Amino acid sequence: MTIAFLGLGAMGQHMATNLLRAGQIVHVWNRSPEPVQALAQQGAKAAATPAECGIADVVFTMLADDAATRAVLIDGGVLDAMAPGSIHVNMATVSVAFAREMADLHVARGVGYVAAPVLGRVDVAAAGKLNILAGGSDELIARVQPLLDLLGQKTWRFGDAPEQANAIKLACNLTLACAIEATGEGAALARAHGVPAANFVDLITSTLFAGSPVYKGYGGMIAEARYSPAGFKLSLGQKDVRLAVEAGRAQGLPLAFGDALQGVLKEAVDAGDADLDLAALGKNAARRGGLV
Repeated sequence: MTIAFLGLGAMGQHMATNLLRAGQIVHVWNRSPEPVQALAQQGAKAAATPAECGIADVVFTMLADDAATRAVLIDGGVLDAMAPGSIHVNMATVSVAFAREMADLHVARGVGYVAAPVLGRVDVAAAGKLNILAGGSDELIARVQPLLDLLGQKTWRFGDAPEQANAIKLACNLTLACAIEATGEGAALARAHGVPAANFVDLITSTLFAGSPVYKGYGGMIAEARYSPAGFKLSLGQKDVRLAVEAGRAQGLPLAFGDALQGVLKEAVDAGDADLDLAALGKNAARRGGLV
């Protein structure tokens, strides 16, 4: 199979690299040329336009959001260039409504569509240890599974409809953001009473949340006030929480924590933290009490 990978940001560049290292033929495109040039030096085939990637048997996209995916896949001519029987694997975190729209567009063109958003930060992507949340037909996922195995440690199946995987990814990111906000507020409360944040984080990661990479990893960042470089930008967390709330609302399901978090995230973005890591929710919590 020939492969194309569009979207070579912090995550996508590592994922495309892992496909190359496994001996795959990979065509690559990115809005900025530097990642394309770096991968071309490793043997990737550089595409001048997104549409050139439509020749591949399997097209991976790892783009920022609905708008970026639409601009590249549809406006950029990728979907029109794809042959019937080829497969598009969308690994981005997009809205449930957009995933459903994409699935319909692919069916109309005879092109397979698999939603495969991922769990894991940049270092996990580099190690090929992502957890991949897959939605789509068993037949399509089986065809791309050998490639998914090069990118992740496990593929989790969440239904025949691609948008089901996106709903689960949004549910995961909502839960993640809630955990980080709670940790940030707990650390700020400890500090307000003269106890170092590191002591609080050590306690909860050794007792209440022992073994949790979320509390240990993000808690450590909060304790050290280490918010850059960003592995998961706060602005992207804001987008994902908004999409989660919208997905709940579409099913008649209010999400109280999600609604509250939208306000918290806006507060942090308005304070200038958009490009910091999502762990900067801890900075925002401390700022409310004059601790920053």
